[in-house]
Amino acid sequence: MPVDLLIPILMLLVLCAAAWKRLPMYDLFVEGAKSGLRTAVQILPNLAAMLCAIQLMQSSGLMDALCGLCAPLLQKTGLPAQTAPLVLIRPLSGSGALAMLKDLLDRYGADSRAGLIACTLMGSNETIFYTVCVYMSAVGQKNTGYAIPCSLLGALAGVWLAGMLF
Repeated sequence: MPVDLLIPILMLLVLCAAAWKRLPMYDLFVEGAKSGLRTAVQILPNLAAMLCAIQLMQSSGLMDALCGLCAPLLQKTGLPAQTAPLVLIRPLSGSGALAMLKDLLDRYGADSRAGLIACTLMGSNETIFYTVCVYMSAVGQKNTGYAIPCSLLGALAGVWLAGMLF
């Protein structure tokens, strides 16, 4: 079966199952769309604030200063200095990291060592602080315990391995 047909077939199976169970498909779809829009509206201010903060860091030169401090350490782990902004932004913002990745790929190319490492970093790390915040909010916990230190340790392991593999 071609991969292009996977999503349409899956949607058809869901519709057939809903029809078999005699569920109000349109009403359920509209309710799900409303819920998705509510979630998007709730997340949008946080996303805008994060993107503004990242842009301010870049415009003010703070990002360059932090990257300058981190570059020697990253080079000792085998990472090119060009990936420092991505390493710093990825735990904070997925959108910001994606913008950094695009910039890096435009500048150095997807087949360059920096491009390969940047893509590996994007795939091997998570937006730690956002994810921990969402998960802890979902279970009603304010104390993150070992979640953030362990997540940061895992992210550092991914960064180190990315430098060693390429």
